[in-house]
Amino acid sequence: MLKIYHNNRCKKSRAGLKYLLDKGLNPEVIDYIKNSINEKDFRLILQKLNISAKELIRTQEEIYKLQFKDKNFNEEEWIKIILENPKLLKRPIIETKYKAVLGDPVSNIEHIL
Repeated sequence: MLKIYHNNRCKKSRAGLKYLLDKGLNPEVIDYIKNSINEKDFRLILQKLNISAKELIRTQEEIYKLQFKDKNFNEEEWIKIILENPKLLKRPIIETKYKAVLGDPVSNIEHIL
């Protein structure tokens, strides 16, 4: 099982997918903007990454700056915020059966292959 949570509009996400394809791998590509990640899967991703939801926030996004910057939310609230605003999710995320990594920089992907 190899998945990539991918946003085709993102240069870093495209680079992560290209890296996997260049390695001869055929990951399941999940366009999480079009097809939202369900809460159960998202919690599993967080567990595999071993980080908090807040650590997956793209702080350069306009929506973050306008609505969430400098506000204190707990883990449950951050999870809800990300699931409702998938553009906030750092990408790409590469997931295997037991682990996941952020594919930025692309060299991170090597840690789970």
